[in-house]
Amino acid sequence: MAHAHAHPHRAPAPRSGGVALRTVLAAILVAAALATAVGMAVLWPDHAKVAAASSGVQFAAKGTTFPNGRIVALKNGCPGYFSSGDAPQSAPGDTRTCQLATVTLLSGHNAGRAVSLPLLWPWATAGLHVGDELELVVPPQPVNATQSGGDTSGAGTGAQNITVNGVVRDNSLLVWALLFAIVVVAVGLLRGFMALISLVFSGFMLIEFMLPALVSGRPGIAVAIVGGAAIMFVVLYLAHGFSLRTSAALIGTLFGIAITAGIAQMAVATTHLTGVSGDVGGMLAGVTQIDFRGLLTCAIVIAGLGVLNDVTVTQASTVWELRAAGPELSRRQLFTRAMRIGRDHIASTIYTIVFAYAGAAMVVLIVLYLYNRPALSLLSQEDLAAEIVRTLCSGIGLVLAVPVTTAISALLVPAEVSGPTDNRLITGLKLRWYSFVPRAAPEPVNRPY
Repeated sequence: MAHAHAHPHRAPAPRSGGVALRTVLAAILVAAALATAVGMAVLWPDHAKVAAASSGVQFAAKGTTFPNGRIVALKNGCPGYFSSGDAPQSAPGDTRTCQLATVTLLSGHNAGRAVSLPLLWPWATAGLHVGDELELVVPPQPVNATQSGGDTSGAGTGAQNITVNGVVRDNSLLVWALLFAIVVVAVGLLRGFMALISLVFSGFMLIEFMLPALVSGRPGIAVAIVGGAAIMFVVLYLAHGFSLRTSAALIGTLFGIAITAGIAQMAVATTHLTGVSGDVGGMLAGVTQIDFRGLLTCAIVIAGLGVLNDVTVTQASTVWELRAAGPELSRRQLFTRAMRIGRDHIASTIYTIVFAYAGAAMVVLIVLYLYNRPALSLLSQEDLAAEIVRTLCSGIGLVLAVPVTTAISALLVPAEVSGPTDNRLITGLKLRWYSFVPRAAPEPVNRPY
C-alpha cells in the first residue's frame, strides 16, 4: 500500500559551519589585535633618540629666527635692489617678476619694526595682498651690528639679509578644513563624522608612533605592518560599524597590508633603491638611525592603505547587498557576481593610483620630460623609480586583496540579510544601529551552500 506523506515546508536548520566560520573569524581578529598591541609595545619609539636626532638636524645657522611679518604696502618692481643687467621684469608669468613689500615684523626682538623686502619668484606670483602674513628668515646678527629702529629700507640693520621662508596660511587652511568637515558630515551624517574621527586617529598614529619609531631605527617593514594594522582596526570599526561585514573587510585589509609589505620589501631589494632622495635625505642620514630602505618600504605600505581600504570595504558591501537582493543565490554565485564588480573596481583603481602619483610628481615629470635623455634612463633615476615601485607594489597588494575579501565575505554573509546591514559578528551577539520599521519574517529559502 502506498502512503502519501505531507511534509510541511520548513526552513533549513542553521548550519554549524556558519557558526564555526564566525568563531574562526573572531579568533583571527582577536589574535591579530593582540599581535598588533604587542608589536606596538616592542616597536614603541625611543624618544631619547628622537630628541637627539631633532637637536642634530640643522636647517639653518644657529641663532637664525623665523618671525612672522604682515605686508602693509606692496608695489610692482624692485628699484635699487638689482643691477641694471639682471633687474627682474614685471611682466605677468615672467619668473623674474619682483614686488617690493613693506613688512611689519609681528614677533621676535624687532617686533613692530617695518622693513622693505623684495618678493622674488615664486612669492611675487603667489597673489599676495596687503594684510597677508609671511614667515621670514632672520639670520644671526653680528654683535657690533648697527641698530636703527626707524630705518625702513633695512640699511645697517641686517634687514637686507632677511628673506621670505613662506606664506602664513593658518587661517585659510583652517577655513578649508572646516569646509571639508561640514561637507563630509552634511552628506555622510554619522558615518561622515566617524570618518573624520578616524582621520584624526590616523594622523595621531602617524605622528606619535610611526614617524618617531622610524627615526629611532625600528625596522620599516615591521612599523608599516603594525602601524597599518592598528590604524585599520580603529578606522574600519569607527567608520563602518562593529559588524560581520566590517570584520570581513578588515580581514581582507590585513591580508592586503601583509602582502603589500612583503612585495615592497622584495621590490626595494631587487631594484636596489636606496630610499634616499635629495638633500634632506642626506641631512637625515648623518644624525638619525633611520633605515632608509625600510623607510621606503613603510612609505609604500602607507601610501596604499587608503585605496586598499576602499576596495575591501566595497567588496564586502557588494556581497552583503547581493545577498539582500538575491537571497536564493548560492555562495559560489555570490562570489562570482561580486568578483565581476571587483574587476571593474580594480580596473578603475589602478589608473586612479597612477593619476594620483603623477599629479603629486607633476613638476618632477616636467623636468624629466625636458631632459634630453632616453626614457628608460630617466625611469631608472631614484626619485622616479621609487614612485614606480610604489605604484606597482600598491597595485599588486590591492588586486590580490579583492578576491580574498570577496571569498571571505561570501563565506561569512548570513543566509538572510533582513535589513540595510546585518551586524551579527558572532551568533548570539547582535548590534542593530537602526531597525525602526517592523519587518515580516522572510520566506524560508532552500539553497545550496
